[in-house]
Amino acid sequence: MRKFLSMLAISAAATTVLGASHAAAQAANPFKCEPGEKYVMNVMVSGVEYWFPVYEMFKQAGKQFGCETEYTGTPEYDVNKQIATFDQALAQKPAGILVHPMNSDPFIEPINRAIEQGTAVVTFAADSPNSKRVSYITSDNVAEGTYAADAVAKAMDGKGEYAVLENPGQDNHDKRIAAFIARMEAKWPDMKLVGRAASNQDATKAYQAVLSLAQAHPDLGAVFMPEANSAIGAAQAAKEGGGKIRVMLADVNAKILDMIKAGEIFGSVNPNQGMQGYMGFMLLWLAKHPELIDPMNDARRSGFNGMSVPFVDNGFSIVTAENADDFYWDAYLKRRGTKGIEE
Repeated sequence: MRKFLSMLAISAAATTVLGASHAAAQAANPFKCEPGEKYVMNVMVSGVEYWFPVYEMFKQAGKQFGCETEYTGTPEYDVNKQIATFDQALAQKPAGILVHPMNSDPFIEPINRAIEQGTAVVTFAADSPNSKRVSYITSDNVAEGTYAADAVAKAMDGKGEYAVLENPGQDNHDKRIAAFIARMEAKWPDMKLVGRAASNQDATKAYQAVLSLAQAHPDLGAVFMPEANSAIGAAQAAKEGGGKIRVMLADVNAKILDMIKAGEIFGSVNPNQGMQGYMGFMLLWLAKHPELIDPMNDARRSGFNGMSVPFVDNGFSIVTAENADDFYWDAYLKRRGTKGIEE
């Protein structure tokens, strides 16, 4: 009995030590959220499939840190309505917001107000550089536009007519279009820009624009646009015109992938959305916890957030008929076994 009691005491002591060690280990690990610590992602045109993989990895990172996450936005392509949803999210006093600002300048005041409230803000895919946002993560929009121009020009043997569809005022889209045109002018002087039209992510407007461009320029050989929704309408117009117009775009969704595989769309440059969401969360979490580092700079004196990272490149992929199957959202979600933006 004495031996048994002795062993019991040793076991109890060991359990106490192990428990204390576990508690100490937990306390020593600062990379955990406090109960109720919440991070929000905010977008415009919230039903666009592009956002879903971004949020999926944003959510994964949040779970790994023990944080709460939420997907918010407005279904319209309307900057004022997006700002309204941003303000609604801000009213919850979240720890941070990862936001894709539809337009740069209108978001300066809301972002600055969030920072003053104590909510960290990181922008992704599009920026508001004159705001006090702490970091910005995106793919290299200039590289995307440059690659798209080279791909189209090579397919046309460096000679022919092309046009662009655009969404004026959206930072990342403007950069893609500008880079596409600049590359054509610099490297492919025999490629002639014959038209520009604002489609504003509207497939119907894109369809009508390409029909008009093709009618005005019978030798039109290609059209580039900086997002996926417009490409659906553009490709339909190109198909009705005999399929001689190559449709090149940025981003993908299930319909775009089907059309690439069917040969109705030439190709796409697609940002690495998963890394955009995962690293976007990491930047946001670090921005909320600058006390974790003690950098050798003037951050304390100036009040500057020591966790600020001006720019992170999440990379992009080239989507063709050969690899299109790797980019379907429904197959990806099934593999992940989650409810996507619904959780």
